[in-house]
Amino acid sequence: MGRTDRASRTVAASPAAVYRALTDRDAVESWLPPDGMRGRVEHWDPRPGGGFRMELTYLDPTGAPGKSGDATDVVEVGFAELVPDERVVHRAEFVADDPSFAGTMTMTWQLTPTAAGTQVTVTADDVPPGIDQQDHEVGIASSLAHLAAAVEG
Repeated sequence: MGRTDRASRTVAASPAAVYRALTDRDAVESWLPPDGMRGRVEHWDPRPGGGFRMELTYLDPTGAPGKSGDATDVVEVGFAELVPDERVVHRAEFVADDPSFAGTMTMTWQLTPTAAGTQVTVTADDVPPGIDQQDHEVGIASSLAHLAAAVEG
């Protein structure tokens, strides 16, 4: 069993709006990449057992070598669970030769209604040891900020 990283944010939007943003290709492509990266979804199959492949490119690769290439991280994501307005569970595997990035990381996006909108909690289980914990938690928080900007609009 690997490490668990978490981040949470209250989003001023309904769980239904957040869920739509978690399950829409164009939305995911725009909000999921953390600060300093851009993303491109290469295929999309939003159903349990389906998934997507995303290529993340560093805007400034200096000092940030990619896991999959000089300036890229490629991740294969399977949809393990899709519960409308409640939860999305991803099983993510990085395409990398370095064994410290191997394995399947499970990312659970839990949506909890609140008076202010939706509490979105991301729990990443079995995080590969090659991913720095502080960097990962900052990255998740950045993605949550982009998600909020996309749905609060």
